[in-house]
Amino acid sequence: MNIQTKEEDPIRVPKQMFRMRLSALSLVISGLLFVLYPTIRPFSDETSLQGATAFASTNWLVAHILAIVAFTLLPIGLLGLHNSLQGTAVNSLAYWAIVLCLIGIGLTLPIYGGETFGLHAIGEEAIRQRTTTLVSLATVVRSGAGLAMFLVGLLLLAIAAIILAITIWWSGRYPKWSGVPFALGMGLYTPQFFFGQPLRITHGILVAIGCLWIAVGLWRQSNQNIGWKLQSTTLHSER
Repeated sequence: MNIQTKEEDPIRVPKQMFRMRLSALSLVISGLLFVLYPTIRPFSDETSLQGATAFASTNWLVAHILAIVAFTLLPIGLLGLHNSLQGTAVNSLAYWAIVLCLIGIGLTLPIYGGETFGLHAIGEEAIRQRTTTLVSLATVVRSGAGLAMFLVGLLLLAIAAIILAITIWWSGRYPKWSGVPFALGMGLYTPQFFFGQPLRITHGILVAIGCLWIAVGLWRQSNQNIGWKLQSTTLHSER
C-alpha cells in the first residue's frame, strides 16, 4: 500500500489555511458593512420631497449596496466554520446553519434590491416632477409578496444564527460565547427597523461584534489546524 495516500498533501495545507482565512476576512468585512449601512443611509420623512431627496441621493444607493454585500459575504464565513469542524459531532449543525443562511439571504435580498434601485429611481423622478405622489410608491415596493419573503428570510437567518451559536458552544474549538452576539444581532434584525438611526447603528455594531468575534476564532483555528496537519505530515514522513 502506498503510504503517501495517508499523508497530508503539503500543497493542500496552505490552500486550507487560505480558505479559512478568506472566510474570516469575509466575516470581518461583512461586520464592518453592517455598521456602515445605517451610518451612511439617509433618514428622513419618507412621505415628503425630503424623502425623495434621500432616495435619490448617492448615500442611499451606496448604503444599500453595502448592505447587500454584507449579507452576501456571510455564507462564505459560515463555510469556513463548517470546514473547520469536519469530522466533529457538530459538523452537521454547521451545515444546516449554512443552508438556512443561504435560503434566508436569497429571500431577503430582493427587498434590498427594490430599496436600492427601485426607490432610488422613484426619488429621482419625484424630484424631477416636484411631486410627493411618486414618493408614496415606496410603500408598494416595501409591501406584498416581497415583504413576506423578506420577513421569512430574516427569520431563517435568525434561526441559522442560533444554530451557529449552538454549534460554536458545543464545538470545543471556539470560545463558547463567541456565537452569541451574532445570534442576537440576527435575531433583532426585524425589530430594529422600527427605530431610528442611533439604535440601528447600535444594532449594526452588535452584528459587527458577532462577526468579528467569530472571525478571530476562525483565524486562530486555521493556525492550529495547519500546525496539527504539518506535525502529522512530519510524523508520517519520519516513519
